[in-house]
Amino acid sequence: MKWKDHVQSFSRGSSTAITARVSRLLLLTFVVTFLTTRIIVFMIAERWVPNLFLFVGDTHVHHLNYGISLLSLVGLNLLMFRPSGKGLYLATIGYGLGLALTFDEFGMWLFLGGSYNNHLTFDAIVVIAALLALISLATTVEKYHPRHWVLAALVVLLLAMGIALAVVVHQQGVMDRVFTVKGL
Repeated sequence: MKWKDHVQSFSRGSSTAITARVSRLLLLTFVVTFLTTRIIVFMIAERWVPNLFLFVGDTHVHHLNYGISLLSLVGLNLLMFRPSGKGLYLATIGYGLGLALTFDEFGMWLFLGGSYNNHLTFDAIVVIAALLALISLATTVEKYHPRHWVLAALVVLLLAMGIALAVVVHQQGVMDRVFTVKGL
């Protein structure tokens, strides 16, 4: 399938088919953005590339701010214009970029400071990627059987327990030494 046909497929087919395309593109964009961001930050921290961070005076503008701005713009676009086709395709990419940039610093904004590489960030990224994967691979809600609802409840319970455990571990300071990137 050519790229042009792929983009146009975001306005063709049933709403279920369009939702499936959106969820798969969102997952791909989210994962690729997160990995790219982490690689770039690591390369800057190791001084392999010049410092590309934006500073306003002495204040480092973290990339979660770019993510929040992008999420806000995409949300406004979706609410005001309800795009399809190319517009929906671009909105999906923008949302995936914004989501990854924002949650790449989840641990930092959750605790209003601290290490950039807080383990809660990795936990949040894994949880979001897993949820996006479930959404993109799951059957429609109308086709759910009772066992699907039990499994979904179990997944939510396990995720909640994992987040609670991560918060406790963070408060104890156990992982701070492990996930510290020098220079950030």
